[in-house]
Amino acid sequence: MNAFAGGAFRVAYSDDAALDYIARHRFDRPTLVLDRARVAAQYDALNEGLDGAHIHYAVKANPEPKIIRLLVERGSGFDAASRAEIELCLAQGARPEVISFGNTVKKPSDIAFAYGVGVTLFAADAEAELDKIAGHAPGARVYLRVIVESQLADWPLSRKFGCAPSALPALLDYAVSVGLTPVGLSFHVGSQTRQAQFWAPVLDQMSELWHAAQDAGHELSLLNIGGGFPAFYDQPIDAPRAYAAAVIAQVRARFGDVDVMAEPGRGMVAEAGHIAAEVLLVSRKSPDDLHRWVYLDIGKFSGLAETMDEAIRYRIDTPHDGGEVGPCVLAGPSCDSADVLYEKRPVQLPLALASGDRVVIRNCGAYTTTYASIGFNGFPPLDVIVL
Repeated sequence: MNAFAGGAFRVAYSDDAALDYIARHRFDRPTLVLDRARVAAQYDALNEGLDGAHIHYAVKANPEPKIIRLLVERGSGFDAASRAEIELCLAQGARPEVISFGNTVKKPSDIAFAYGVGVTLFAADAEAELDKIAGHAPGARVYLRVIVESQLADWPLSRKFGCAPSALPALLDYAVSVGLTPVGLSFHVGSQTRQAQFWAPVLDQMSELWHAAQDAGHELSLLNIGGGFPAFYDQPIDAPRAYAAAVIAQVRARFGDVDVMAEPGRGMVAEAGHIAAEVLLVSRKSPDDLHRWVYLDIGKFSGLAETMDEAIRYRIDTPHDGGEVGPCVLAGPSCDSADVLYEKRPVQLPLALASGDRVVIRNCGAYTTTYASIGFNGFPPLDVIVL
């Protein structure tokens, strides 16, 4: 239910604690409100659907300490990309054996730190990275990340991470030659893979590589299926339990009874948080301009970096929902011309929208606080309230 009137909220939401909190409070600056109970429910649903796979939450999605502690208490593992993320997980009670150092580009000193505190599982995709791990985490277990094609995600990932499939056999052999233990393979199906069936072509590619590696004598036991678990934005998705069950069924059909690691990030926390923001200006560039420009007090540099290329399209609630709408170019407040959120596909917002109206940007629990700048143009970083 929309809870706005005259630029402010007047009625509480009944089924979403974060929206209800926003409805009952005012904020001096853009604020993300997170509901831990919603994160717990998402974890439980994914965990049940994955049916024995090990969840390693992708810390980068939202490293809020209270979220990490909640997931520790629920039995989650963690995918960490840096020393700081490892330290965060340990500080919140995670055991080192449930943390994997999943970044394939690591400082030698950070590898040594991780190994020193008990982390023994590392990702790699190149000989030079295997050399660093062998030198600073001797005997460690490694999984090799592979580039996959045929991604059908809303945000397909680039070739920045992973080795070419043709390079995998030599890398597996090299890992053994430097004293490491290659235990498995990893991949990423692409961020926001909205349908479980979209995993099929990628799993087919990985299955061929997996079985070829085993035929070559490598005793692989761990398949890291990465992330890709979706959140609801502007297109329908399956419920988390059903989605996870459909994915793991496809994995089991191709790989059998192997250890499976999943790294949900967006799918764990995005729907648990919403951002309270404010309209700063509504204008037209000329009297006959078909599009209004709507400027918010939050933009790409203050938390909404995932609007890059308009890949993630957030739903926006306004005080005037239900009235006549028209197309808008949506932009942030900074003096950088790149700080435009949606222009290629203008958003439909009420014609009555005006400066000073409070708005809610829905399902922003993932990749917002971590993308917010320290204070570009002097605008404050995104504030956070955890329920």
